[in-house]
Amino acid sequence: MTDPVPGLTPLLEAVLSVGGELELRATLQRIVDAAAELTGARYAVLGMRDPARDGLVRIRTAGPPAPEAGPASGEPEAPGPEDFLESDICLDVPIRVDDEVFGNLCLADKPTGPVTREDEELVRLLATQAGIAIGNARLYETARQRERWIEGVAAVTTTLLSGGTGADALATVAERARMLAGAAAGIILEPTGDGGMKIVVASVPGDPVGIVGTTIAPGSPLLEQLLGGEPVFIEDSATDPRFTTPVRSRFGPSMLLPLQTEGRLIGTLALPRGRGDRPYTEVERLLATQFASQAALALVLADARHSRELLAVYEDRDRIARDLHDLVVQRLFATGMMLESTQRRNAAHARGDGEGGDGGAEEVSAALGRAVDELEATVQEVRTAIFALQQPPADAPTTFRGKVLRETAGAAAVLGVRPSTRFAGPVENTITDPVAGRLLAVLRRALAAASRRSGVSRIEVVVDVTVPLPDGRPGVRLTVHDDGDGDGVPNGTDVTWQSAL
Repeated sequence: MTDPVPGLTPLLEAVLSVGGELELRATLQRIVDAAAELTGARYAVLGMRDPARDGLVRIRTAGPPAPEAGPASGEPEAPGPEDFLESDICLDVPIRVDDEVFGNLCLADKPTGPVTREDEELVRLLATQAGIAIGNARLYETARQRERWIEGVAAVTTTLLSGGTGADALATVAERARMLAGAAAGIILEPTGDGGMKIVVASVPGDPVGIVGTTIAPGSPLLEQLLGGEPVFIEDSATDPRFTTPVRSRFGPSMLLPLQTEGRLIGTLALPRGRGDRPYTEVERLLATQFASQAALALVLADARHSRELLAVYEDRDRIARDLHDLVVQRLFATGMMLESTQRRNAAHARGDGEGGDGGAEEVSAALGRAVDELEATVQEVRTAIFALQQPPADAPTTFRGKVLRETAGAAAVLGVRPSTRFAGPVENTITDPVAGRLLAVLRRALAAASRRSGVSRIEVVVDVTVPLPDGRPGVRLTVHDDGDGDGVPNGTDVTWQSAL
């Protein structure tokens, strides 16, 4: 069966082929190939009027060698017959996208004869459909680029807020931006005290030597814009007179974007491409500028979080210092007074002023024993305070000691007095998780009961794994003593709990 309208079926197939592709470069290649197939031309070229917008210069079918315009050569003229070798026919049809000429489709060397009116009509119809397909491909490409940059911002924010040093944060921004932009390097510059800028971080695969530490001296034409928080776009870093750094010879098209938020300039993010690479498109410039703005905000938030963590550490140090004063210094003072009193009594006994016999010696021995006990308890308080200094203030404790200290610290707010906590023996290595859970439950109940008693001014918590159980098995003993009046006990209350290990 013959085709009622010559060329219609191939045209429909070409239109469907062109419209079925979303990636821009692949769409353009299909347009060129379809035009050559529809007309029987051996060679076809699509030259873009504005290569800076899409990052493309020419798309051609396989054909004779022809002079290609380089990516950094600016806006090339539309291809013409002179682009083809030994070509005796040429068809030049513009392709429009949104009322703007996207480029010119040029065909040459039709072996079967001259270009016919039918050829021209087919190519013009194809050009019309191609304009629609190119518009759709542009939208898809922009959406895909935007999605990648948004994912990049999210990844940077997550990484920065998860911790790390300031240098690590800047390195993360530089590395991620370099990959997203397809740049040869990701570089962070910071202002210097003398009014210049200095490269402090560089993500350069393969050859980072000689970049970090490079400075832009005061008076450079770029500095006014960079320090003013303005983005700068450069077509060729190696030849631009505004660039004065010695590393500029390595790079071509470049973006210098302010890392700025709420009027605060952190620095500049530079994303240079290699010599001869294609220039950045308008969409890439916009997305990179937005990325820099979001990255600057993430850097500020990360810095604020680090400052809050430092403040929490300092506050914790102050609290522990107060604990040392309240629990340790006072105990040492009381022990000293006890020893001084014992010394006086012993001196009186030696002079014969005191009671004779062994009673005086026993009294002195008992007083010294109490002083030794107090000193041992004080040593334990110091150890506990040192251990607390080693704990991250913002994290939940993971060690048994940390969990006990968390319970006593939490009870201090209700009791109005911080319990004295002492550990005897290798508690971390001997107490299992099930035993620890039961011990902490008893400790909570004991502290809650103490909070309901009146006159509580002192609470002592002792966890001891050195005392065996009555049957000889190794065990752990928890003792909670308070000096409050309650339950009919005027001299305080003791809660004792023990368990096998």
